[in-house]
Amino acid sequence: MDLLAVAILLLLIAMGAPVAIAIAVADLSFFMLADSMPTEIFIQRMVAVTHSFPLLAVPLFIMTGVIMNCGGITKRMMHFAESMTGHMVGGLAQVNVLLSTMMGGMSGSAIADAAMQAKILVPEMIKRKYGPGFSVAVTACSSIISVIIPPGIGLILYGFMGDVSIGRLFLAGIVPGLILCAAMMALVAYLSKKSGYAPVLPARASWAHRGRAFLSAGLAFLIPVFIVGGIRFGFFTPTEAGAMAVLFSILVGLLYRELRLRHVGEIIRQTVQATAIVLFIVCAASAFGYYMTWEQLPLTIARAMLSLTENPVLLLLIINVLLLAVGMFIEGSASLILLTPILVPIVTKAGIDPVHFGVVMVLNLTIAGVTPPLGTLMFTTCTIAGVSVAEFLKAAWPFFILLIAMLMVFAFLPGLSLWLPNLQVH
Repeated sequence: MDLLAVAILLLLIAMGAPVAIAIAVADLSFFMLADSMPTEIFIQRMVAVTHSFPLLAVPLFIMTGVIMNCGGITKRMMHFAESMTGHMVGGLAQVNVLLSTMMGGMSGSAIADAAMQAKILVPEMIKRKYGPGFSVAVTACSSIISVIIPPGIGLILYGFMGDVSIGRLFLAGIVPGLILCAAMMALVAYLSKKSGYAPVLPARASWAHRGRAFLSAGLAFLIPVFIVGGIRFGFFTPTEAGAMAVLFSILVGLLYRELRLRHVGEIIRQTVQATAIVLFIVCAASAFGYYMTWEQLPLTIARAMLSLTENPVLLLLIINVLLLAVGMFIEGSASLILLTPILVPIVTKAGIDPVHFGVVMVLNLTIAGVTPPLGTLMFTTCTIAGVSVAEFLKAAWPFFILLIAMLMVFAFLPGLSLWLPNLQVH
């Protein structure tokens, strides 16, 4: 078995090369050095994967999130979240968590959510005497919720790479996402009370005020209902749902009279930039997947892991530890794209539902995004907010403990994620 490509990949990542470049160079080394392996296959594998219809959902949902920010939709959602939680201890931090959950139903991107809140909410939190480290920690850690609330980009990538129903994955993420939101809000309340962080509002907002705030943002809340409902009742596929979400968000932005022609260039720029990063990794990983199949790496790894144990519980624990370790050094989307084709056959053979495993895997790799040394969510929020990583880490450890605990709950209680997908079947 030729493991030269794997060695090159690991070496380049260790040297700090961009993941997509590292994968592509490793691919090229295999195709150039392997006997009877035309290098044309390398190009063909990279190009062919872009013709996938399900993968079209990625730029569509990314564009939805960008349109929402430009069209004033996010601002109205934040106002509604404040009316619901502003009276609580640590009111702005509670708004932060609730807004991340709502944003998950719109854009499905943790990075987009974290960047947006780091620009808008974190400066306001610091201004109101919240600790800088705490403000950034809440922002980064709560953005994790958005990846499992449909339409999570990670769920789409997992479904595509693992040949798992994206519609069922969307349904599977709803209950764990809402539970994680409630757990995060409870932790924020405890930490805020301990630190003496005051509510945003002097008293609980009246239902009339909440009603007006909801009506102001009401059209925005129809987007996730529209997406999940349309998929649930078979009106459209997840990819078609992405196109409908773009159209719906444009209409809402126009109705709010905040979406302007001048925003078109910025919307396209941000969408293309974010999509290109993801698709470059997908293209390179597709060629790498061909190499792994040729060398029978997935089969070898599956046999090795199953030789350790065939107990689904123990196997799931081992995989979770492995994913957390990998996610600390390789960006979440890249890890997901590389490891999904390897791990899905293993868990399926062990009797673990691949839909349930998808929610666990996506959540696991995103949690690793708030930990050193790579920590894309950590560095994104700290850089935008101008807060040091040391301050972040000092304030973030209670959130780390909560996230790992909830990950274990979702991993070993599959009914939480499978209830809605199975309800759809029945």
